[in-house]
Amino acid sequence: MSVLTRDEAQTRAQLLDVHRYTIELDLTTGDETFDSRTVIGFTARTGADTFVEVKPAELRSVTLDGRPLDPETLDGNRLPLKDLTAGEHELRVDAAMRYSRTGEGMHRFTDPTDGETYLYTQLFMEDVQRVFAAFDQPDLKAVFDLSVTAPEGWTVLANSRTEHLGEGRWQAAPTPLISTYLVAVAAGPWHSVRTEHRGLPFGIHCRRSLAPHLDADADEIFEVTRQCFDRFHEKFDEPYPFDSYDQAFVPEFNAGAMENPGLVTFRDEFVYRSAVTDTERQTRAMVIAHEMAHMWFGDLVTLRWWDDIWLNESFAEYMGYQTLVEATRFTDTWTDFGIVRKSWGYDADQRPSTHPVAPEAVDDTASAMLNFDGISYAKGASALRQLVTWLGEKDFLAGINTHFARHKFANAALADFIDSLASATDRDVHAWADSWLRTTGVDTLTPQVTPGDNGTYSLTVDHAGSRPHRVAVGLYDQDLGDDEGHLTLRDRLEIDVPQSAARPIGKRPALLLLNDGDLTYAKVRFDAESFETVRARLSGLPDPLSRAVVWNALRDAVRDGELAAGAYLEAARAHLPRETDLAIVQGVLAFASTQIADRFLPAEERPAAVATLSALCRDLIRRTEDGDNPGLRLIAVRHFVSVAAHPDTIAAWLADGTVPGGPELDPELRWRVLGRLAVLGAVDEAAIAAELERDPSATGQEGAARCRAALPDEEAKAKAWEAMFATDETKDLSNYLFTATAQGFWQPEQADLVRQYVPRYFKDALALAARRGHAIADAAGRHAFPMHAVDAEALRLGEECLRDGDPVPALRRRLADQLDDLARALRVREDRKG
Repeated sequence: MSVLTRDEAQTRAQLLDVHRYTIELDLTTGDETFDSRTVIGFTARTGADTFVEVKPAELRSVTLDGRPLDPETLDGNRLPLKDLTAGEHELRVDAAMRYSRTGEGMHRFTDPTDGETYLYTQLFMEDVQRVFAAFDQPDLKAVFDLSVTAPEGWTVLANSRTEHLGEGRWQAAPTPLISTYLVAVAAGPWHSVRTEHRGLPFGIHCRRSLAPHLDADADEIFEVTRQCFDRFHEKFDEPYPFDSYDQAFVPEFNAGAMENPGLVTFRDEFVYRSAVTDTERQTRAMVIAHEMAHMWFGDLVTLRWWDDIWLNESFAEYMGYQTLVEATRFTDTWTDFGIVRKSWGYDADQRPSTHPVAPEAVDDTASAMLNFDGISYAKGASALRQLVTWLGEKDFLAGINTHFARHKFANAALADFIDSLASATDRDVHAWADSWLRTTGVDTLTPQVTPGDNGTYSLTVDHAGSRPHRVAVGLYDQDLGDDEGHLTLRDRLEIDVPQSAARPIGKRPALLLLNDGDLTYAKVRFDAESFETVRARLSGLPDPLSRAVVWNALRDAVRDGELAAGAYLEAARAHLPRETDLAIVQGVLAFASTQIADRFLPAEERPAAVATLSALCRDLIRRTEDGDNPGLRLIAVRHFVSVAAHPDTIAAWLADGTVPGGPELDPELRWRVLGRLAVLGAVDEAAIAAELERDPSATGQEGAARCRAALPDEEAKAKAWEAMFATDETKDLSNYLFTATAQGFWQPEQADLVRQYVPRYFKDALALAARRGHAIADAAGRHAFPMHAVDAEALRLGEECLRDGDPVPALRRRLADQLDDLARALRVREDRKG
């Protein structure tokens, strides 16, 4: 299959105006394929040759202006259109298209709970070609007129309102001008909850087997949806540009969600079957807000080419978090961003695969697909937060509204957006964009506190990097008689870095915290006295966002080899028992277990680290015995299970169906406990089968696959490996079952048992990725990589694979990132020895 290059897209955009797609899909033709008939009305500005993209199972017929074209001329995914004349044209394509099991194109899923089948599209980047023929690039917007034939009893959802015409036929209202990758269809016996807001129909939809769980949360989902919708209408002059707003929670979805106009698709893990924390509810709310922001950023105004994905994702990310703070009960979302999302950006930006937020050299769609990462999302959102701090929100919003007015239902590039911003301010936005959006890497800010006269001090900030920053500096004092370790904010200064002069700060504070409030994107360090205060009183900081900044600084210092991994563990042991913010507890425990214990500490020290984490979780469980903080208790129970070194306690929980004092073991906790018991060799296949009979859902199928792959015996490992890397296409795992099996396979406790599979991975992953495409290639690099193998031989094998194996782009990028993280872990271990 050929990937589309920027040059090809520009040439085609200069040649064509695409007006309308009339698409007929027939979803009643069997389990393997569906019928797709497409009529494309377009104008050629001059006489020329071009092509249309399509990836059929069978290309039955093609006509151009009534003249038959030879289907045999299809070359990969490109159908040549030769000798076009200037003027109006009509292309008709009749094809059978193949259903997907990997979350790409038209994904087909049969629910094991009740046998019902559901279909949905994910057409992002270049997968529209798997569903219908298209001139597949974002700047050839068109009107889409869609009809669908579906089995009786199904509901068909689309970008616009749909009408059931009888006998399984559904007709969607024509869309406004949108890009090909944003077309969406979801068909099946959906359970739907509907309402109306501001004269628009709103709906939420899920599989029937999840109906009780969606119903339980429908009020909350609609409330967040309405609150964000109203807040965006306060911010934006341009009203919501589509005729309805549906949110479909769909199975086996590869991303968190997709911003299809009028029909947002979400992974249906957001329909909670089991108990969750309020932070997890906040995450769902943020994704709702993020995708709604895309209705303006990405759908109304769309990037011209994929080098400007930040115009979609960075804005939606920033607006998602900021709008939750302004409009909903979730007012601490920036703390979650700081702990979870920002570290994603920092890590990505320090790898060899880093790229600017707005790169200039995205030559083709394969390269573009790799840039949907922590830089385009978290770093880009952080840059925008810094821009708002520097520019002021009034001018920022004025620039945005100018941008919408200039480019609505059209396309725009970075230069267009910067010009829109510049029209609203006297500040040099172009220079800001050059320094923030065209550069790579993370700046580091380090305080220098200098004594002056009469016991006063001044502050200068050492700046390793090139970007300008406007940061807040928190000055915190301590009450020496306070045994609780509280810190009091004396002052919060605003400083521009680089500085023009030292800043007086009065008496020396106990803690001087750079980037207090987390308004910029930079690593921060501490002066010696402040670091001692952090060690003793971190949990005494009054604001959770300030504590998040400190925890991120400690995390960065460990990764950079400047702070011993054990010191981070000691800080967690000392301060998490007093932490109140759930996002911080979750984030610190996750880093301490998966990175500190599993990777940065040598294998012989892992048991002691795990014991420390287990004791910490026990403390949190005891602290929450009164039932006042069920979210914190749930986090503690989950992590206690994950680090359990002995089966007795968690096996007793499973047998009793509850943790003493709560919570009861719902399906998620039962599978979590069973998975850990499998790792420890304390359950067998019979126990897994019995649990699957108890919970035969799709999530149960994944839990069983994860448990079976985790069993510590050679036969179980061989079966799991064959399931993941089999060459028989009839046995291919779906994307979710592949991921679950991979997650169970590698376990630090089983290093000797799976040692033989480390070299096999680098060979078998190459073949699998080449055969099964982007989604599985990404999963193979992300989940099936032997992360526990922190040794020079694994690094050598991986580097050899990258050098000589010619992996497909998605796997190459994942391997490069994994190997860089592996090399970093080895350096941290070596620094510790030194």
